[in-house]
Amino acid sequence: MGSNMTIMTIAVAVVAAVIALVLGSLLGWNRRKSVAEKEISSAEEEATRIINEAIKSAENKKREAMVEAKEEILKQRSEYEKEVKERRADLQKQERRLQQKEENIDRKTDAIERKEESLAEKHAQLDRQREEIQQIKRSQTEMLERISGFTAEEAKAYLIEQVQTEVTHEAAMKIKEIEARAKDEADARAKEIIATAIQRCAADQVSEITVSVVPLPNDEMKGRIIGREGRNIRTLETMTGVDLIIDDTPEAITVSCFEPVRREIARLALEKLIADGRIHPTRIEEMVEKAKREVDAVIKSEGERATFETGVRGLHPELVKMLGRLHYRTSYGQNVLRHSIEVSQLAGMMAAELGTDVQAAKRAGLLHDLGKSVDHEMEGSHVALGVEFARKYHEKEDIIHAIHAHHGDVEPRTLVACLVQAADAISAARPGARRENLENYIKRLEQLESIASSFRGVEKSYAIQAGREIRVMVKPEEVSEDEMVVLARDLAKKIEEEMEYPGQIKVNVLRETKAVEYAK
Repeated sequence: MGSNMTIMTIAVAVVAAVIALVLGSLLGWNRRKSVAEKEISSAEEEATRIINEAIKSAENKKREAMVEAKEEILKQRSEYEKEVKERRADLQKQERRLQQKEENIDRKTDAIERKEESLAEKHAQLDRQREEIQQIKRSQTEMLERISGFTAEEAKAYLIEQVQTEVTHEAAMKIKEIEARAKDEADARAKEIIATAIQRCAADQVSEITVSVVPLPNDEMKGRIIGREGRNIRTLETMTGVDLIIDDTPEAITVSCFEPVRREIARLALEKLIADGRIHPTRIEEMVEKAKREVDAVIKSEGERATFETGVRGLHPELVKMLGRLHYRTSYGQNVLRHSIEVSQLAGMMAAELGTDVQAAKRAGLLHDLGKSVDHEMEGSHVALGVEFARKYHEKEDIIHAIHAHHGDVEPRTLVACLVQAADAISAARPGARRENLENYIKRLEQLESIASSFRGVEKSYAIQAGREIRVMVKPEEVSEDEMVVLARDLAKKIEEEMEYPGQIKVNVLRETKAVEYAK
């Protein structure tokens, strides 16, 4: 029983506690609700207040903007009205000026009309006077026709014929007189110019020879140069294309060749071999190559010397080298480079006397025989080759034309071309300048070598012994031992058919096989 009471009491207490808790929660919720409603009400009031203030501020700003806009509109309207007044004033001024101009034009038009009327009256008077003059002329013409017995046309033709005859005769006489005087003056002037140029051009003439003598330290050196079974001298002659003459002349060897470049290379190589003392085929080949390089250097320096001596500047380096090669070329025994320098100087002097382009005359004179440096290696005349190389290295057309015309291949069209033609003739025609026999001899040897080189398998060909022997080196891989015999016979037959020569020519065909190896 007691326990039951205790449980009931506890239960009642629990229920009471729960009820109290629920009541507390309800009271707390009501209080929070009332507080929240108060806060919301105050927030709404604050928002309403802010919105009202914003509306008032916007209305104030709107009123201010309206006021400013009205002020700006009034300002712009006043400026516009001022500008309109100024433009209206300008227009009024222009209208007044135009009105004045129109009035002036009207006055001028009236004056012109009055002048036109006056001129028309004068023209009418002139027409009447002209008609009267024509009537008088007709009456006078009729009277003259009756008196002379000629009509006007017949009298006119007669007078014209008489005057024309007299004028033609006088003109012919005057033309003959002028031509004779001009010819005399031109001949005298030309002779004076040429004489002055020749006097001012003091050029030396060196006689060209076809042999060179190389001194020896002793006669024992001759045997070393010949070598065992002649191998050294044969190698040297094969490499250079010259003829070495070793005779009883003490301490000297003669190098014979019509071609100066080959002779000079052989002479230099032989001097180097003698100075070195080591003479064998390999050393000979080295010295020959070294001599070729030295000759090339001489060619370059000679070309530069020629341009310096004549005062010609701006030549292409290849043209300078081609000029240097002319140092070793001859024309009828005359050194071609010396001849070219002389022609350049003569042409320049005559151009100075005539008051024309001195530099162009010198340049054309120096280059006029340019083709002779390669005419023995390439097809074509030296004139055509000179024109081709001058055009290739961008020389001017007047220089190219002067080269083309210096032998009359084309008609000279410029004064420079005529001067080069005259200077070339002066240089070649002066006493002692050329020797016909030597040139013919050299041409015969060149023709001999050209015939030999035309055969298949020929590597090199050299005319030696003053043209009494032709030495032909063939390629061993193309010409066999048996074919050598046939080649020699065919070559001899072709020489007999195409050439004229004294005595006989020995055809010497060589076929040599060489093996080279290096020890490593």
